[in-house]
Amino acid sequence: MSKDAKSQPTARKHTALPKAQILIEALPWLTRHRGKTVVIKFGGNAMVDDELKAAFAQDVVFLHHAGLKPVVVHGGGPQISEALDRHGIVSEFKAGLRVTTEDAMDVVRMVLAGQVQRELVGLLNQHGPLAVGLTGEDAHTITATKHRPRIEGELVDIGRVGEITEIDTGAIEALLADGRIPVVSSIARSQDDHHVYNVNADTAAAALAAALDAETLMVLTDVEGLYEDWPNSDEVISRLTAAELEKLLPELASGMVPKMEGCLHAVRNGVETARVIDGRVQHSILLEIFTDEGIGTMVVPDRDDDSTTDDSATDTKGES
Repeated sequence: MSKDAKSQPTARKHTALPKAQILIEALPWLTRHRGKTVVIKFGGNAMVDDELKAAFAQDVVFLHHAGLKPVVVHGGGPQISEALDRHGIVSEFKAGLRVTTEDAMDVVRMVLAGQVQRELVGLLNQHGPLAVGLTGEDAHTITATKHRPRIEGELVDIGRVGEITEIDTGAIEALLADGRIPVVSSIARSQDDHHVYNVNADTAAAALAAALDAETLMVLTDVEGLYEDWPNSDEVISRLTAAELEKLLPELASGMVPKMEGCLHAVRNGVETARVIDGRVQHSILLEIFTDEGIGTMVVPDRDDDSTTDDSATDTKGES
């Protein structure tokens, strides 16, 4: 055997070593998260860029095969705006929420359940018969009543926008028990009449995470995370407590408010961590869950100073 032939196995081992190191780095996170429910709010550029959509689907399927129980909640802002334009309906936002007239609600329902959900279910199912789509209307999963936000001290009517009053997790839990990946459109049944409501997807994801006793809520967005002092600085806050977030809420841009209010609701109702991550980065979900560094902003529950647990120790990810 020639000297070159003997050296080939060693060279191959060296080439594969970085891959092995990456897998080993993921091991403690795989051990910690196995069997846990993770609710992921799918939105932003990740919804409209084909490469990001494909990477998102791969990440969710990876979580599933790694032993986690992912639940995907989606809105469809860009697609809804485009469809409303085609129907000659003006898009308007108040308090960070879409004003939803009766005509607009028909379009919202059609886009979310008939377009966005079907595409996402199709992408996930390219990897096997895993994903099942449902809306908040199905099996009374999400029930809502009319939401009237307060703007400058006044309650404002923004149409068929819902405020969640009840969550029934039965259908989702049955799908998870069957080894499926639920994909939930943020439409709710009405508590008061026979209509349906458009529910902010960040709010819906947070409510489902709390009701499912999820370990983690992950919110994909189009920024790196929560900025320390925007627009004066692009420094991202890597970790903050619920109390710290609550103090910051009045200062946030309107588009970030539902996301951060959702994170606050989640960690105040039993979810271990809520994370806002940059959906413009391919495989951002895997980077956040399975690497030591993590990305984005993580919100954790308030804990007593003398409270030290294994979970709270691992929640320092992203700090250096």
